[in-house]
Amino acid sequence: MSKSENLTAKEIQSKVSKGLVGRYADGGGLYLVVPKSGTAFWMLRYSANKRRKEMTLGKCTDLSLKDARFEAASKMKQLREGVDPLLAKRREEQESIQTVDDLFADWYPTLVSRLKHPEIPKRVYEKEIGPQIGEYKLVQVTARDIRSLIELIKKSGRMAIANDALGYCKQLFNHGVKLDLIGLNPASPFTFKDAGGLEKSRERALTESELRHFLDVARQNSKSFSRDNYLACLLLVTLGVRKSELCEARWEEFSLRDGIWKLPATRSKTGVGLDIPLSPIVVAWLQELEVRAIGSEYVLPSRRTASKPHMGADTLNRAISKLFGREAGKKKQPPNLMGDMEHFTVHDLRRTCRTLLAQQGTPGYVAERCLNHKLKGVEGIYNKHDYFEERREALGLLAEKVTRLQTVQQN
Repeated sequence: MSKSENLTAKEIQSKVSKGLVGRYADGGGLYLVVPKSGTAFWMLRYSANKRRKEMTLGKCTDLSLKDARFEAASKMKQLREGVDPLLAKRREEQESIQTVDDLFADWYPTLVSRLKHPEIPKRVYEKEIGPQIGEYKLVQVTARDIRSLIELIKKSGRMAIANDALGYCKQLFNHGVKLDLIGLNPASPFTFKDAGGLEKSRERALTESELRHFLDVARQNSKSFSRDNYLACLLLVTLGVRKSELCEARWEEFSLRDGIWKLPATRSKTGVGLDIPLSPIVVAWLQELEVRAIGSEYVLPSRRTASKPHMGADTLNRAISKLFGREAGKKKQPPNLMGDMEHFTVHDLRRTCRTLLAQQGTPGYVAERCLNHKLKGVEGIYNKHDYFEERREALGLLAEKVTRLQTVQQN
């Protein structure tokens, strides 16, 4: 390309300001790229090992034309010396991974691409692993550090979380081994016996008397168990939805006038959307939450400065545990307000919903659809009926029962 065909600063400014989408050659493999959306950037095209390659040099706002030409010339010099510029760039990025936090930042994008719920390992890392060893240099992390981390979680009584933290540590440091950043995985000597032990499937479901007692205690202690938390628990018991499905719900999914919650497939754990019937009682609770949301797009907005605008995944479990005299991370534990009642978790409320449905005589196939479970066997293959009206009747009766449980205590 002759000198006259090179780009000028004036031409670049014109193309970028006018948003003229395209690739514009400057010579020597350097191109100005104006995308349909986003910021214009500099790109270098070259051939290595008989393959055409492209690499981004930087945004136009960060690199002038002169600087972009210098960067392109430097990369082409690397290529003439037998070094692939793109591979060299990746190696430089890997060398910048010095701490455990750096390693997680490199590992997490791989989870986003392959896991349906990558926010779960992110939450465990940010709450349990990062605060303990996140700032450690990778080469300084030892098996003793992993043991201390696990023991700290175990002391708080959260055995399942201890297992999760160990599992994610193993995967995280395996990623470091793959990148040749460390020689050994410091978490590899440990098994789940060293953490929370073998987890048994929970079968906990609250009896009517236990549910009545919980609602009474929660209502009487509104300073530690907020009204939002209380209404959320009522909805979980009477609708049987999963915690994340409710905590992340947006008002745009609801038609309170028609009494329907259209749970989208993108937020359903099963990947299948569901129209959830809402009884007048449930609609009244939601209307109260709508007032309390103060214009938020979320049914349960975050009440604290947080990374997410909606109620956190651990909020309800922490609030419930506090009623039982358990507060993670606190030396002085709060009083146990629940007496001798066995501790329960948020997911147990979903199991409670299923149990109460069975007790009121709801057919199993209807109750299973209330929980958005797929019907099993031949019935699941051939029966595509969604039982909407049957679910409306069943969930309406359940809401009335839960309301009576509240009323007994209030009287």
